[in-house]
Order: sequence, then structure tokens, then C-alpha cells
Amino acid sequence: MSELQASSRTLTGRIVSDKMDKTITVLVERRVKHPVYGKFLTKSTKIKAHDQENGARTGDLVTIAECRPVSKDKAWTLVNIDERAVAG
Repeated sequence: MSELQASSRTLTGRIVSDKMDKTITVLVERRVKHPVYGKFLTKSTKIKAHDQENGARTGDLVTIAECRPVSKDKAWTLVNIDERAVAG
């Protein structure tokens, strides 16, 4: 991954779809505090990322990094697979 720079943002999330060619959909969850009530809420975002080798599968925990736009929806690329899903 030579196009990744040291200043690029990285996120960690779980793959919810790998049905497309060289594209994965990653669900990134974050916990935020409600501004008035103080309760912690879980917010999530689905991000499409480029997977050059088609190696990642649904359920894997992955790290993705921001890059130049690859297509209309993809501006993230797969850095590495942190944890494989249990086969099953």
C-alpha cells in the first residue's frame, strides 16, 4: 500500500458485506455522550472500502484508511485484517 500516507485517518470496524468485486462494506461504531442527558449512545456508519485482493470476508474485524477517491462511493482502502470471523 504505497499510496497510504502517515497522516491518513484510520478506522476499525466489522465487515457486513463482501458481495461486490474488490469492495467491502465496513460498519464502524462509536460511542458518543448525549449533550443534555449524558447517556452514552452507540452511533454507527457504513463505509465502503477498496479490497484489492478480495481477501476479507463478512464478519472480519478490519482496519481501513482514508485515501483518494477510488470510485463514486469509495474513498477508503483496506489496511489489514485484525481478526478473522469464526467459520461457520
